[in-house]
Amino acid sequence: MIEVRDLVKMYGDFQAVDHLSFTLEAGEILGFLGPNGAGKSTTMNMITGYISATEGDVLVDHKSMFDEPEEAKKYIGYLPEIPPVYPDMRVEEYLNFVAELKGIARSERKAEVTRVKEKTSITHMTHKLIKHLSKGYRQRVGLAQALIGNPPVLILDEPTVGLDPGQIIEMRNLIHELSKEHSILISSHILFEVQNICNRVLIINHGKQVALDTPENIIRNLGGTATYAITCRGEKEQVKKVILSVSGVEHVSEPEENDGLLQVDIGYQTGTDIREELFFAFAKAGIPIVESKTREKSLEDIFISLTKEDDHARNL
Repeated sequence: MIEVRDLVKMYGDFQAVDHLSFTLEAGEILGFLGPNGAGKSTTMNMITGYISATEGDVLVDHKSMFDEPEEAKKYIGYLPEIPPVYPDMRVEEYLNFVAELKGIARSERKAEVTRVKEKTSITHMTHKLIKHLSKGYRQRVGLAQALIGNPPVLILDEPTVGLDPGQIIEMRNLIHELSKEHSILISSHILFEVQNICNRVLIINHGKQVALDTPENIIRNLGGTATYAITCRGEKEQVKKVILSVSGVEHVSEPEENDGLLQVDIGYQTGTDIREELFFAFAKAGIPIVESKTREKSLEDIFISLTKEDDHARNL
């Protein structure tokens, strides 16, 4: 649905976006991640035609956002980080205003406004002034305006920012529901949410792509070493020998004794599972495992690692 081709944005001598290329496929939720100042909002503003590019192009259903902006924009609904709502307007009044701006025929306007209100569960807020709505409902009104005209693509910039935990869950469920009918590009600082709702994840730093793949593949390929911590009863050297006999183990910490039990951390490659082989190895050696727990690197761990590196052109 969207193809970003070698996009560049310069502000004087500062390069905010550096030759960025990616696609948003039909029916996909693509997570767009990067630290503050990485160029996410600038990229989204170029994709939606709010600002021009210095170089490159954005194709929306094969239409150039810069050469055919009126046609390309019809395919996109945009929710900026700060929803473009008018506080002194009532919800119904505002949505009718947006429908008029988007060229919805007068005869179809009422039905379209009703549809987006139902879609975003704000029907009961119809006659309220927007300034009297909670942050969560203002976000919903902002999303409702993006849905007017039923564009096939939604661009959502930090749709859960400032929401409480309950509102975040509601917004996540709403995005899941919308993904059945729309392709979605979503920027968020809540990496747990991105990991759970996105088909693919694009990470940028200093305007450049540093990773693009499914969350699972990013964790598997870039996660490095995960840790498996066990508490057992046995002799230090024997415990280490048993652990090192298990395939996939990369390093073992020096066992620490506490109340007659040994505590040891086992490093292994993220994406592998050593638990079953480790259990049988300990059982064969007659060493009882009292407690065990696993900690693999999360998308958040990898994001922090990637955006601290000097190599900003790393791709999967």
